[in-house]
Amino acid sequence: MKQLSTNRKRLWIACMAFAASALVAGAALADQDRYTLTAPNGVAFSDFRGYDEWQYVAVSTTGTGIKAILGNPAMIEAYKKGIPGNGEPFPDGAAIVKIEWAKAPNPVSPYPVEIPTTLRSLSFIEKDSKRFPDTSGWGYAKFLYDPATRTFKHDGNDPSFGKKVCYQCHTAVADRDYIFTNYPLR
Repeated sequence: MKQLSTNRKRLWIACMAFAASALVAGAALADQDRYTLTAPNGVAFSDFRGYDEWQYVAVSTTGTGIKAILGNPAMIEAYKKGIPGNGEPFPDGAAIVKIEWAKAPNPVSPYPVEIPTTLRSLSFIEKDSKRFPDTSGWGYAKFLYDPATRTFKHDGNDPSFGKKVCYQCHTAVADRDYIFTNYPLR
């Protein structure tokens, strides 16, 4: 009988040790300090602290995703002054974030509508003429989200990623100071 009690104690201790290590590992995954991440070109996640509370600029959809586009106060103020439509550039300090989710039909809506589901990525754009002279003053970074680990990592390992990928695309709207999204009437 004493042997059974000792085995139960050992089993209980082993289970508790396993549970504690799983809890610690899970907490480590869930508690990634994303504000320590920096893209190879120097665009830091910390430059966008509080982005989730910025004012929305607009939304956009792709074939498989929905993006909410948010601007910091400097970006919103510039938009309200008519930039880029008035021909003026956005000021240094203006920043925008695109939050992208996968999309799916809303199962409870009485009419067809698609809603965001799994977070995919955060794309950051910030205006700083001194830091990013090679990309017309704009710094670009994209951070991919992994729902399995609940962590972010930057997209692209090359410091020229922002120039070769993001800026290359944004040159199509050079006459709009490299910003695609309008600030629609509210």
